[in-house]
Amino acid sequence: MRTKRLHMLCAIVACSFTALAEDGHGNNGNKGNNGNNDNGSFESGVIGSATGTSVGGVGSGGAPWVVKSGEASISSSGQIRVEVQGLLIATGGPANLVGTTGPVTMVGASLICGGSGGTVVPETGGVVSPSPLSAVGNAEIEQAVNLPANCFGPVVLVRIFSSSAPAGSQLGAFIAASGLTLNAPQKQDQNEGGGGHDR
Repeated sequence: MRTKRLHMLCAIVACSFTALAEDGHGNNGNKGNNGNNDNGSFESGVIGSATGTSVGGVGSGGAPWVVKSGEASISSSGQIRVEVQGLLIATGGPANLVGTTGPVTMVGASLICGGSGGTVVPETGGVVSPSPLSAVGNAEIEQAVNLPANCFGPVVLVRIFSSSAPAGSQLGAFIAASGLTLNAPQKQDQNEGGGGHDR
């Protein structure tokens, strides 16, 4: 059931990416994006991960995660931007860690092309740009990738970053991804409403 739902979400995301890419200007103009016309080739909400899931060969973390609100975008030049608020361990994780970020203090972003069975797009110059994850689960990530000419079924992953791991393997399991939660349509409205971002 979960696999079918993931494939359906990837198909929706693929259609969205194609439609935005073909509109000729790569920016829907509705998000603000500080006037940067290079943003908006792809935009999506961000949802927490479930255990036992794999996207593009990257496995999810050992506990479920939830996101209060979040948005991911990919510009036509290959700049990924992810903003999350309230990215926390969900019920079903270790009882003493539910509602916290647990041991995770840094996160990074990866782009998958080809949906759940696709492949990870290499970072520009092999450089990973991590971001701190605050104690309340807030982070802003910017990552440059070598965007291919065609990226069908794009998925942006928020991944655990380990500074002590060897270069090339510092990004671990994913704990959130671009997508939508069908029973929580209000998340998009929260993103558009602006408001402060407490850290």
